[in-house]
Amino acid sequence: MASIPPSRRHFLALSGLTALSVSLASACGGGSGAGPAADGKVAFAWWNIATTEPGKSLFPQISSAFTAAHPNVTIKTTSLENEAFKSKLTATTSSGKLPDVFQTWGGGVLRQQIDAGLVEDLTEVLGWSSRLTPVALQAYQFEDRTYAVPYDVGMVGFWYNKKLFAQAGITAPPATWAELLEDVKKLKAAGVTPIALAGKEKWPGHYYWAYLAMRVAGLPALREAATTKDFTGPGFVRAGSHLKELVDLEPFQTGFLGAGYATPGGQAATMGNGKAAMELMGQWGPSVQKDAGADLGADLGFFPFPAVDGGVGRVTDVFGGGGGFALRKGAPKEALEFLKFFVLDNESKLLASNGYLPVVKGAESQLTDPNRKVVADSLVNATGFQLFLDQAYPPAVGQEVNDSVADLIAGKKTPEQVTTSITEAAKGA
Repeated sequence: MASIPPSRRHFLALSGLTALSVSLASACGGGSGAGPAADGKVAFAWWNIATTEPGKSLFPQISSAFTAAHPNVTIKTTSLENEAFKSKLTATTSSGKLPDVFQTWGGGVLRQQIDAGLVEDLTEVLGWSSRLTPVALQAYQFEDRTYAVPYDVGMVGFWYNKKLFAQAGITAPPATWAELLEDVKKLKAAGVTPIALAGKEKWPGHYYWAYLAMRVAGLPALREAATTKDFTGPGFVRAGSHLKELVDLEPFQTGFLGAGYATPGGQAATMGNGKAAMELMGQWGPSVQKDAGADLGADLGFFPFPAVDGGVGRVTDVFGGGGGFALRKGAPKEALEFLKFFVLDNESKLLASNGYLPVVKGAESQLTDPNRKVVADSLVNATGFQLFLDQAYPPAVGQEVNDSVADLIAGKKTPEQVTTSITEAAKGA
């Protein structure tokens, strides 16, 4: 993401303190609010990433229900695929503008937008935040201030096809990285493609390196590297070496380097259509498999990323994140009312769609799908949590993680070169 010069950042921060903050203050009864036209009509822009089911159908339903109850409000929705969304948001952020309501994963990307004075601080107007789970809010909080509202939270893990595992004589999911590599060999020997991967989109590949870094070097090492801007330590090199062990087994589907994630014939479709035994993906995995390919039903299982022999990281430390919505400085108060409606009034619909995990306290009791229960339980019992690296770190660093890991998977970089490139990006960020 292009950085905003300090002078512009200072100007944006100052200019964001007038009518911009007043508009949301009126959501709590203080002030007249900016944004509404003379006739009382309000329009706001909402950017999201709901291009696959269930969000593709559910999000417009929620929007329509809100405008039906608020006839003076018009919501101008833009739904973009993950990477297209990031590119467009990067461009608009660089110009000093953001849509009224926009998808965010929190972390370093959101922090940069906050530092530029572009994002509304919701702390004082989010009186209902106590109804949300702390882990769901974590990625959107900085210095005890809250800047976004979560609607989904979860973790990355391996979704696997029980039928294909049985076909290869595998009786239980692997508990260690060494066992995973052996299972890959067994699957290949049985004529089964072990793993589906969207090599073209890069972000799915970074999950492997991130988890391996967590298991080998540990969460404290990742956090220290973010501070020191040095990722060249032996634990990070070993993470890349372990990933290379997997890559050298050629575990991915034919043409994976050109494959998208939710596209026809991409990672999710390959998994959903039973043409690969595993994919490393977040809690949304099954719904996208179904949307892009088919529903594996009872054949689908889930297991956490395995331990790595000799590593200092805990297998109960989880990697992942969720989805949230932030507001630009000056968004009309109705935008915040929409977020409250979206999350609190529609939590049951979000959970019933099987595409999202609970962010409202106690809502986990509504889960019926066994795999989603496993994910929810893993989150509840997690000993540590790491946000997606391409979101946790500043944009330039996150992009370099994605790019360098993609190069390692494609055989274009060594494990050492990956850590050097990420370090260079961190020092220049």
